[in-house]
Amino acid sequence: MKQFALLFRQPSYDINAKPAEEIRKLAIKWKEWIGGIEEQGKLKSGVRLVDNGKVLKSEGVVSDGPFVEIRERLGSLLVVTAENLEEALTLAHGCPALDAGGSVEVREVLGSR
Repeated sequence: MKQFALLFRQPSYDINAKPAEEIRKLAIKWKEWIGGIEEQGKLKSGVRLVDNGKVLKSEGVVSDGPFVEIRERLGSLLVVTAENLEEALTLAHGCPALDAGGSVEVREVLGSR
């Protein structure tokens, strides 16, 4: 079994500006979708990221990030197990980020074979 990272990118927006009921429904969708992967025994780990951070570039240049001009943000990621890329992509279907115009990037984790 290999490990794959599912990276969730969503359009940038202020979650706090959304109505509480919409936030609650979205949280339920995420919980149910991730729960389905967990029930299959395919969930390894996952993390949710805060909206801000720093970016380190060559020559020690540090800047604030993510940047205002970026139209989508990396909000969270899961690590799942799958036989191959196609199976990992199948697990990504149904992700709530897709409902909001986002995307799921699926990449094999190095050294997971």
